[in-house]
Amino acid sequence: MRVILTVGRYFKKRFGSRVRKIPISLQGFTCPNIDGSVAKGGCIYCDNESFSPSLVKIDKRSEVKMNFTLKNNPLLDKQLTQLREQFAWHAEFHERKFGISKYMVYFQSYTNTYAHIDTLKALYDCALGLPNVVGMSIGTRIDCVSDEVLDLLEGYVKAGKEIWLEYGIQSVYNKTLELTNRGHSIDGAKELFAKTRARGIKVCAHIIYGLPEENEEMMLHTLDCVIEWGIDSIKIHPMYVVNGTRLAKLYKNGEYKPISLEMFGDLIVESLRRLPPEVVVQRISAGAHDETLLAPQWCFDKNIQMRYIRDRLKAIGIEY
Repeated sequence: MRVILTVGRYFKKRFGSRVRKIPISLQGFTCPNIDGSVAKGGCIYCDNESFSPSLVKIDKRSEVKMNFTLKNNPLLDKQLTQLREQFAWHAEFHERKFGISKYMVYFQSYTNTYAHIDTLKALYDCALGLPNVVGMSIGTRIDCVSDEVLDLLEGYVKAGKEIWLEYGIQSVYNKTLELTNRGHSIDGAKELFAKTRARGIKVCAHIIYGLPEENEEMMLHTLDCVIEWGIDSIKIHPMYVVNGTRLAKLYKNGEYKPISLEMFGDLIVESLRRLPPEVVVQRISAGAHDETLLAPQWCFDKNIQMRYIRDRLKAIGIEY
């Protein structure tokens, strides 16, 4: 039986013990397709709180928003405090409940390289100086990573830290990116992946199955492309609909049909067949676990997803 290299297995092999990713959300961070730099309103499916547990802990009404030119950041002290407090809470919980004592700081919500380099350095330095932190993972977009950021992150790699950039690719089709209001095209992604990995920074690609107007062939083509570009890890999400998003309006008007559990299962089985064995699989499920979820209802319970997917994989000789 083939055993998938999950992120848990990877960390245990790499560090000799379990490692927990600590999700961090900081006041003032946003995305260039939210603040009007390249688009307004964010992605049509975006509801950061549905997949960012730390986001509820901060005040999101701040008038000060991060961007590349904000050199004098009036929120920096508050952001550093939030970083330390969120880390301490999660680390204490995971050590007490699971006996885990090594951590990766995961800058999760919004675009976490979308700030002036001085702000980024202060936050990253702080994160890597926290107790028992072996590295960090940074959620971002392909239009928000400069050579200056890569140089900064390369320095941490050379100092012995594990550094990941998690690129939200979602789809390689420009039509889909335009439809979902990403605010950028897929141009340059392959080259950026190569530049990132050349510096010793690991690349995790996020892709979504079930985006509007995409069929199974298109979804698997996105997978094939990111594999061909060179990745160290992957996250695959099903598209789900939550209240308050533009996708919710499409769904309520009958203009969007969510992906079924059966189709998503078919795609995951085929995806893991195609995935090189050395690529770390960080996620093959997602959902919203509260009343904000509109559809599909199978995305309400991660256990339902994982039981179904594991059974499907086991039937063809794959252990997740």
